[in-house]
Amino acid sequence: MNPRSLLVDSFHAAVAAADPLKIVAAHLPPPPSGRTLVMGAGKAAASMARAVELAWPATAAIQGLVVTRYAHGMLTDHIQVIEAGHPVPDGAGESAAAQILERVQELTPDDLLIALVSGGGSSLLSLPVETVSMADLKAVTNSLLRSGAPITEMNIVRKHLSRIQGGRLAAACRAPILTLVISDVTGDDPSAIASGPTCADPSTYRDALDVISHFKVEAPASVIAHLEKGAAGLIPETPKPGDPDVAHSDIKVIATAHQCLQAAAEFFRSRQITPVVLGDTVTGEASEVAKVYAALVREIHVHHQPFRPPVALISGGECTVTVRGNGRGGRCAEFLTSLAVELDGMPEVYALAADTDGIDGTEDNAGALLLPDSPARAAAKGVSAKQLLGNNDGYSYFEALDDLLVTGPTRTNVNDYRVILIL
Repeated sequence: MNPRSLLVDSFHAAVAAADPLKIVAAHLPPPPSGRTLVMGAGKAAASMARAVELAWPATAAIQGLVVTRYAHGMLTDHIQVIEAGHPVPDGAGESAAAQILERVQELTPDDLLIALVSGGGSSLLSLPVETVSMADLKAVTNSLLRSGAPITEMNIVRKHLSRIQGGRLAAACRAPILTLVISDVTGDDPSAIASGPTCADPSTYRDALDVISHFKVEAPASVIAHLEKGAAGLIPETPKPGDPDVAHSDIKVIATAHQCLQAAAEFFRSRQITPVVLGDTVTGEASEVAKVYAALVREIHVHHQPFRPPVALISGGECTVTVRGNGRGGRCAEFLTSLAVELDGMPEVYALAADTDGIDGTEDNAGALLLPDSPARAAAKGVSAKQLLGNNDGYSYFEALDDLLVTGPTRTNVNDYRVILIL
């Protein structure tokens, strides 16, 4: 039993449970009497589009456009795939979003819109309101990313700066809409995933201003002016629950973090290791979450309570990192670096943390692995986990150990996957 292989294979088992090529077909409707248009945004958009093409009847015409992150595209036959910027939006995403809005507005009640939504769509489907430039949208996005705000709070702001998100795409469409969602947010609320382009939005302009204030976000004057104008009732709100503008939109969440954690649990169970799923809604500062997990690991390792080894502690969700340094590394590397400090080489304890989309933050790795001998090997190389953690530089710690997990884009996204294996 190779612990490293067990961890990596469990990650792949979790990701496979959210593979669009395996799950999309079962949720597709019959073709309409009119046209079928496929539109989408997110890290899974290309693979979802390909899944629709493969399952759609050969006798029925289909066309469309989806936008995904750079390097996350794939070959399709009928649905155009455009790659754009993430997590910071760019002109390619703005252009794709404008094309999507224009084509959706051409649909009639006899047609069908299939919307493919997954995590990452908030930045990829960026079409800012007329009074906010793309440069200003980039600026506020960068500040939100560094603020430590949870993704759901970030998206409240982005919805209210968009011409297409927060239900506005649905409001612009006269055709029935089927939205298939792969969830990357805790709680699986469709209105928070890719900033909910086809579903009602319960948040308000005032909520967006509160997020900016609470997390001390540096926002350009144009952003504040637009949000304040909305809060004063001078411009329309996003469509709200019960609004007839979104009544024709049917939404199905077809993959969640919970399903993926259950797949990983079954993987460990089949190998006579007790799986303990700690939940798919774990949030908070990554370094602080690691401290709580370390306390549980010590109790199990030393006292065999509340679980007797061998045991795999599995969790999902999305932690945050309040950036104070200038190092490299996403939230998964931050979590593991903090765990390395806390456990300090505890024997028979192994861990993996990785983003299921294959990219931890903005780096080239999905995540990393922490082994019992990691601190000793780091010390031999003159590398300090505590020092690098203070600079938000978990990537450099695991790069020095050759313990980065590099998978390339998985073309799905159900948030982070963490497992601590205690033997």
